[in-house]
Amino acid sequence: MKRILIPTDFSENAHNAINYGLELFKKTKCTFHIIHINPIPPYSGAGTSVKVSSVMLKEKVLTQSKKDLKKLVDFIKEHHNNELHSFVSMAKYDFFTDGIKKEVEDKEIDLIIMGTKGASGLKKAAMGSNTGDVITKVKCPLLAVPENSVYRRLKEIAFPTDFHIAYDIKVLDTLLEMVSMNNSVLRVVHISKKGEVLREEQNRNKDFLHDYLRDIDHSFHTLTGVKLETSVQCFIESRDIDMMAMVAKNLNYFQRILFRPTVEEISYHTDIPFLVLHE
Repeated sequence: MKRILIPTDFSENAHNAINYGLELFKKTKCTFHIIHINPIPPYSGAGTSVKVSSVMLKEKVLTQSKKDLKKLVDFIKEHHNNELHSFVSMAKYDFFTDGIKKEVEDKEIDLIIMGTKGASGLKKAAMGSNTGDVITKVKCPLLAVPENSVYRRLKEIAFPTDFHIAYDIKVLDTLLEMVSMNNSVLRVVHISKKGEVLREEQNRNKDFLHDYLRDIDHSFHTLTGVKLETSVQCFIESRDIDMMAMVAKNLNYFQRILFRPTVEEISYHTDIPFLVLHE
């Protein structure tokens, strides 16, 4: 992971995502692409006056964005002096997800890091927030960093799976890189109903995964419980998991783990970063 894209809106939440990324890649030579996207406002009408005012607005907001980005990058360099890190800043006037997608393609980005806000941060990701849109529409690994996340070495990474999907090598390589880079232990977690037996296809996928992970420290765990989210929560809290990784196409299945219905019940996933892997 050499090229990392971090969108910012200059909020505390976005700053936290940047800080987390800088610590996570502390020993890695990489370039951070810090981007601020000024969203195109919805308006009606296409007269000349509208077009002129739109151009003026674009120039005005981009000028301010560039100033704010320079200030931010200067601050980062001053407080995180790391010769392994270089920074590129970019101000854009675009629809948010479109702007991210173009940047990912143009700069061949390896990972996007985004902050998620509040106890419902990841819950919103399922409902069309910026993070959710990027997860579903941009084919690039994404690390969602909740606003309460404080970096700590990734000793253990949980990888919940149902073994129903065949694992893409690209997905596993990203996961392996994250595990190897941090010298982490990978905990592969299968959640099943009581008495449920793996089918032939699931066993085949599990065997493939076990073989592919042979060079890293890993273990397989089966959780049985009435509630999927409760089972995973108990596992994460008992093992003191530092990050959760998941394949994007499994997101619907695992929304119940991540996007709890009530704020009162939310605990672990408000603090743990969440790595979404893409094929």
